[in-house]
Amino acid sequence: MKTFDPTGWDLSTAMALKNDMSVSVCIPCRNEAETIGDLVRMIDDALVGTLVDELIVLDDGSTDGTAEVASEAGATVVPVDYVHFFHGAAHGKGNALWASLIASKGDIVVWCDGDITSFTPDWIIRLVIPLLLDDQLGLVKASYERPSHLGGGGRTTELVARPLLSLFFPEIAEMQQPLAGEYAGRRTMLEAVPFATGWGVEIGLLIDMYRHFGIDSLGQVDLGVRLHRHHKLETLAIQAAEVAATLLARVPDAPSFAEAVPTLRRKSGDDIELNVMVRPPVKSLLRFGAP
Repeated sequence: MKTFDPTGWDLSTAMALKNDMSVSVCIPCRNEAETIGDLVRMIDDALVGTLVDELIVLDDGSTDGTAEVASEAGATVVPVDYVHFFHGAAHGKGNALWASLIASKGDIVVWCDGDITSFTPDWIIRLVIPLLLDDQLGLVKASYERPSHLGGGGRTTELVARPLLSLFFPEIAEMQQPLAGEYAGRRTMLEAVPFATGWGVEIGLLIDMYRHFGIDSLGQVDLGVRLHRHHKLETLAIQAAEVAATLLARVPDAPSFAEAVPTLRRKSGDDIELNVMVRPPVKSLLRFGAP
């Protein structure tokens, strides 16, 4: 795995390396009207027409006006139902990411969460440059500081993802933010791997890229400080369970969820079904037709 130092990188650095490569920025959103406008405007003003060729907000069934806010700010808004019409319906964060890969065209795809409050356009530049520098790279994850006095973060990473990676995939356990929502990938390699539809999408992509293309296909780059909205503990429990299930499905002699849907049992005794569906590699699909 490769770690990149972005010191001295700026837009001119990226443009000197870009050549004929195209870049899509995709932001999957569900009810992010409060933050998506500023995020889109920053990217549009600073990068669209130079480094960024396409700025897409994948609207995952928002009911708070997210699509309208994003469109007014300058993004191309793609409703998730548009992709569902051609490829069948699913749900979850991973499904939205998979749909945005289908809806976009860039040789390099950059994903950002829609609830970030500490974003700067330099994040896009820093995520893209490693892929322009190194043809072996398929996935570049963000690393960043998450200040504890401002809410911290990374509980699922440190309590679930990293311990399980250390046990089963130690080669990639040193990645600082394996579940980071900000990352960039090379389309030809992203389209060759499946996407978990739920919260397990990031850990699944990381492991699948490693298994398909080797440790040299993975990289990380420092983005500074990240602030965003935090999930309640009850939501994090579901997230953690789906991350664990997605990772464990990729170890030798893995448990199969084909016949029985795994569940998270609450202390109340209630069972919550986990989202462990998998979308197939995009290259196996007709781009705007049925699989």
